[in-house]
Amino acid sequence: MALDRKPLDALIVAVPETAGSALYGMVDVLSSTGNIWQTLTGSGREQKLIRPRIVSNNLQPFYCGNRIPVQPDLSINGNAKADIVIVPELWLGPDENISGRYPALVEWINKMYRKGAFLYSACSGAVLLAETGLLNSCDATSHWGYADLFRKQYPQVRFRSGPNLAFADAAGRVVTAGGTTSWHDLAIHIIARHCSPGDALHIAKVYLLKWHGEGQLPYAALVRHNPHADSVVRTCEKWLEENFRQKNCVTRVLEQASIPQRSLKRRFRNATGTSLIEYIQNLRIEEAKRLLESGNDPVDEISSNVGYEDPAFFRRLFKRSTGLTPGQYRRMFKPVAQAQSA
Repeated sequence: MALDRKPLDALIVAVPETAGSALYGMVDVLSSTGNIWQTLTGSGREQKLIRPRIVSNNLQPFYCGNRIPVQPDLSINGNAKADIVIVPELWLGPDENISGRYPALVEWINKMYRKGAFLYSACSGAVLLAETGLLNSCDATSHWGYADLFRKQYPQVRFRSGPNLAFADAAGRVVTAGGTTSWHDLAIHIIARHCSPGDALHIAKVYLLKWHGEGQLPYAALVRHNPHADSVVRTCEKWLEENFRQKNCVTRVLEQASIPQRSLKRRFRNATGTSLIEYIQNLRIEEAKRLLESGNDPVDEISSNVGYEDPAFFRRLFKRSTGLTPGQYRRMFKPVAQAQSA
């Protein structure tokens, strides 16, 4: 890497829904690449490898999330050039529809891509990126809480709630990152990709940024209550929440529904986005997570308590659902639970 290379132009999109912490955190970290480590350690030549600037619909100042002031550096109506375009987290409801809200911005992002820019999004920024159509028929991720939003509003996107980063194309020109602090992972990836792995490591050490190699699965809530109008399914959901531990709960919930099994399974998936069996499994795994976080019961006992007589099957299901073994999950989250109760 040349010592006097021209800094990369990274344009960070900002709108009133943008989360200020992600916006300015990314500005701060990228601005420090190539220089802050050198300053702190007194080693190497200080360089500015990335020039991050805020771009918006116009140059008028505005407030983003939590009334954090934003003064755009550039407007999408200007002649800005970008090596990198980043869409940080947006404050959106889990079922909020932004279709048609920012048509000029969406077209500008498409134009930057056609001109060769790399596109990145963090957390719910993927929703705005999905508006461009560039994620259609591609893998993408966002915060796990937006899985249903993508299922309903962007069915052509292959939404993945597990990974911390998802690559939409083999060249890695469109990359989406997962949950709220996933901009940390995204920043590390951008620096490693466009500068060097060494620069990325230096930034991670200075800012204490952790690479979430475990992905999002350990953090995701497996049971989410989606609003729907099917009263039969709502009755079944309520019954299952109280009786999921029963060994014969599938048979019992069919009795509660008083409709044919095939009809209930179809209506349940249409209303909730999951199958009846998956819903029961998710309830059981969520309860197992709670028991692992709060107590010291053996895993085999927890398996039985949540409705599984076969501990080996329970362990496989738990690993598939959370990305961790029960023991790994306990080691990861029990200290957090203890700190909250202290």
